[in-house]
Amino acid sequence: MTATLDRKLKMGMVGGGPGSFIGDVHLKAAQFDGGVEIVAGAFSSTRAKSEERGRQLYLNPARVYGSHEEMIEKERRLPDGERIDFVTIVTPNHLHYPAARDFLNAGFHVVCDKPMTFTLAEARALQERVHRKSTQVFALTHNYTGYPMVKLARDLVRQKRLGRILKVVAQYPQGWLIERIEKKGSKQAEWRTDPKRSGKAGSMGDIGTHAANLAEYITGLRITELCADIAAMIAGRQLDDDGNCLLRFDGGARGVLIASQVSAGELNGLRIRVYGEQGHLHWRQETPETLDFAACDGCVTSYRRGTAAIPALSKAAAAATRIPFGHPEGFYEAFATIYKNATDTMRAKREGRKPSDLNLDFPGVDDGVRGMEFIETVVKSSRLGKWISWVK
Repeated sequence: MTATLDRKLKMGMVGGGPGSFIGDVHLKAAQFDGGVEIVAGAFSSTRAKSEERGRQLYLNPARVYGSHEEMIEKERRLPDGERIDFVTIVTPNHLHYPAARDFLNAGFHVVCDKPMTFTLAEARALQERVHRKSTQVFALTHNYTGYPMVKLARDLVRQKRLGRILKVVAQYPQGWLIERIEKKGSKQAEWRTDPKRSGKAGSMGDIGTHAANLAEYITGLRITELCADIAAMIAGRQLDDDGNCLLRFDGGARGVLIASQVSAGELNGLRIRVYGEQGHLHWRQETPETLDFAACDGCVTSYRRGTAAIPALSKAAAAATRIPFGHPEGFYEAFATIYKNATDTMRAKREGRKPSDLNLDFPGVDDGVRGMEFIETVVKSSRLGKWISWVK
């Protein structure tokens, strides 16, 4: 059943102040399909910066706040239909949990950037809260699961096109931290390399969690053990900027995961290969329109987003496609797919109907806990220098 668009959902934002990269991505993605409008925000811990961002977005000054607590207090006083329906949290990691917890407790739906929390204990507390009150939606923006060809890859695995999965190779190389730009005014680098704001892990927390999530999303398998080696390759850093993991999955599959932000010359090179008994799949984020399937005889089939064959192979891939093939879709659209599915689920809950399986295809609190468990396990394994069972 199609969601009823009686009105646009009203969004608030915590974080995403002037100059925020990821805040701007979320803002555009949320409104991409026309069913959402931003009406309020606590965009910065500095009120003047929050007000500056509010002016940039042409918001009512009365709906621009100096803190998330003030935002909750004043938004709750507004009548239904005027107050926000959900909040998007795009702060540095250490502020995710208190904002998410408080908005959930106040009765609002939540969309949160990843990693979900600062600590594993916070993630588990948030998981318990979300499961206890299932009327609210909690979405986590592991955005790469929003790409149509990633959904096709998952569905080809489900259809046993690869047979039994034997090996997974997930790589996420970037080169943007090859210099200490955190000392040269880069705010994005400043908080990501600061353990007080980022958490226990650097590159593994920032991008390694994406690679691990993608591996589990596509294969349907869970990592059960890993052996990690992480390091700060650039002198003076407190958190890892490079890491390598050997993986063991339930069902017996093995894997390799690489996450690096000091791979000179790399841009945003997320790529994944899934090897089965009957062939392998290969997807690259920098060329996201194509998914390659290589059979055992060496013949390669290249699936292209938007082509006529896709709907029969994957309804989810077809639903995540907006424009005809040959007109590239990418990063913003992948985020937008998560927002569309999450907000359509919010509408379904409001209207007392069951969301469709396609609408429910977005990362949630359980994925967030998996991400924090991954970080905890990687850090522990690297510190001890041995294989570690997945931290529970």
